Amino acid sequence: MTANIVHLFLNPTANRGRANQCKSRIIRILEESGISVITYLSQSKKDLETNIFNCVEKGATRIIVAGGDGSIHEAVNGILKSNNEVMLGIIPIGTGNDFAKSNNISLDWEHTTKMLSQRILEKKMLRVIDIGKCNNRFFINSVGCGFDVKVALAANSIKLPIGKFIYLLAFIKALLKGTKGPYLEIQSNEFSWKGPVTFASINNSSWVGGMFNIAPMADNTDGELDILIAKPMTRLQILFMVPKILNKTHDGSKQIVHKRITSLLLNSKKNIYCQLDGEIQPLQKRFEIQTLKKILTLL
Repeated sequence: MTANIVHLFLNPTANRGRANQCKSRIIRILEESGISVITYLSQSKKDLETNIFNCVEKGATRIIVAGGDGSIHEAVNGILKSNNEVMLGIIPIGTGNDFAKSNNISLDWEHTTKMLSQRILEKKMLRVIDIGKCNNRFFINSVGCGFDVKVALAANSIKLPIGKFIYLLAFIKALLKGTKGPYLEIQSNEFSWKGPVTFASINNSSWVGGMFNIAPMADNTDGELDILIAKPMTRLQILFMVPKILNKTHDGSKQIVHKRITSLLLNSKKNIYCQLDGEIQPLQKRFEIQTLKKILTLL
């Protein structure tokens, strides 16, 4: 009986409250499959991370998170702070769902819940993936600084219930504020960079910002991170770059530098914000970034 226990963590505010509406159906699907469900609801920012860490420390081996990229980000940080082995299942009911799209996890949350149930009963897993680390935080999708931080800040300020269109509106708001990015010094074994950027995006997975397959070449099982640096661009140049990104033809553009790395040191002359999986981090000047190979098992 204990072999089929799962700990379900749900962020009721994910996707402007949609996650809370799905809760009963998710639990019913799991329980009708013969799986015992222990449910936890997030009450505030960061408590999901703390609660998952405590749960894992007490011996939980299967964690399921129903939410968006922010919830998955917290879950992975909670899991990896512990030394215990845990399998993580994802039910994507966020707004952007970048991690789900990058890992070919269906955005039909009912179907995904049923597939999770089946794998649990058959004692199977989806895959084992790499995770990125930036200073003392882990990330699943990407680290970014520059224009993508402006977009993330704008998205966080929008309270309208408009689903994924929130990212389009945030992009427009960020563009109107300007495109000037930080001056960066980047050092790795593979390459170096010194100069101003529009953005620098270090990717473990392919999707960012809910609507951009920014790094279609990224593979979170290859032991590498893909860094894309956008040279200084005007508003018009960024607008012309958008269809290239949507069509996945931006790699190779003279305005984009793409390298594969396993670790790097990124320094800024001034304190800057960066985003990890869309979550804004405190102002910093120094960012040590690396890939941690095959350390997270997905259910």
